[in-house]
Amino acid sequence: MEKLPIKKYVEGMLKLQDGGSSSTMLGIGPMSPNLLQASFELAQEHDFPLMFIASRNQVDADEFGAGYVNGWNQSRFAADIKAVADKVGFDGMYYLCRDHGGPWQRDEERNAHLPEDEAMDKAKASYLADIKAGFDLLMIDPTKDPFVIGKVIPLDVVERRTVELIEYCEQQRKALGLPEIGYEVGTEETNGGLTSADKYEEFIEYLQVELGKRKLPMPTFIVGQTGTLTRYTDQVGHYDFQNARALSDMAKRYGVGLKEHNADYMDDVTLLEHIPAHVTASNVAPQYGTEETRAYLKLCAVQDILVKEGLCDNPSNLKKVLLIKAIKTERWRKWMVGEQTKLQVQDILANEELSLKILDISGHYVFNDDEVKTEIEKLYTNLEAAGIDGQRYVVDHIKRPIRQYVECLNLESLTSRVVAALEG
Repeated sequence: MEKLPIKKYVEGMLKLQDGGSSSTMLGIGPMSPNLLQASFELAQEHDFPLMFIASRNQVDADEFGAGYVNGWNQSRFAADIKAVADKVGFDGMYYLCRDHGGPWQRDEERNAHLPEDEAMDKAKASYLADIKAGFDLLMIDPTKDPFVIGKVIPLDVVERRTVELIEYCEQQRKALGLPEIGYEVGTEETNGGLTSADKYEEFIEYLQVELGKRKLPMPTFIVGQTGTLTRYTDQVGHYDFQNARALSDMAKRYGVGLKEHNADYMDDVTLLEHIPAHVTASNVAPQYGTEETRAYLKLCAVQDILVKEGLCDNPSNLKKVLLIKAIKTERWRKWMVGEQTKLQVQDILANEELSLKILDISGHYVFNDDEVKTEIEKLYTNLEAAGIDGQRYVVDHIKRPIRQYVECLNLESLTSRVVAALEG
């Protein structure tokens, strides 16, 4: 089956809504090679597309320090994804997506308070590497700004930066002779509030005029807040069906799909609401990293039994190594609330209950650490001696929560249905 450009795929999604066969595409944060394998196996089995959504902290050019996930830059990310697809025998459609590209989107750039022109130049260099690596969708997100903290960035600033970045990316894509790509845009941070309909439409109308003047494409997705919010390892937002449906209907009038972020840890009822709400796509990331961490900890518990029963005399120290390194990253702060965002590393390490809670949140940040990888392999070896395939267990454990989304978001046979809708 020939791969559809992502903009064409979304056109098919909007047609399915008209025909009463709505679904919601799933954007997956690529936290590890195990998650890639789990995703491809399920997508092959159920005939749905994959969108791998990588932030600049996760995957970026070597000149910016690459990413914390597997040390990936854009080209290694693309190559490794293709290798897993080939390994699984995946013959469907998958899309490489830049999540939260733009100025100050790497933590160190924001912490350094880079001036706007320098931050924009780095964003453009990162996008160029995305384009050269064959990314299908670029999120243009100029809503992080170290000089506007605790407030929403003025809409006119977001609009100006958005158009400038889309224009740059299109110029580079055409100069390289590459096929069309899609764009994802948004007006503000997805922080658990709701996007107002008036502001949403004002932004879409502005883009329609300004992009039209420059003969640039309209976005494929516009991000809107539907009330989702992830904290700790919970969905703590308050989903608003009416707001979601209003935003999706509005976006659709302009030929654009509504994209939702922070869709982790949702219950079945809320997920099922997405179908009549006509949410075109939802992003899930930290949940799948947490599930992989939990899988490792369960395997460590099995190893403890093997040691107790005299079946293992050289145990892996994965749990302790993973815990200490995860806490020391301090990346967990973004998922905490209140005073806990200010906790000190030593205070956490001295509190076993809190340490385990933070390990649950942030273990995935150090999967690529050399010492962690060594301990994982040692754990697998010990389990293999007892007849247990540890890596297979980890992949299957990650598949459990993805399968929930496959069922509730009506992803079964989605690609076949989209192709049929476009042909009809």
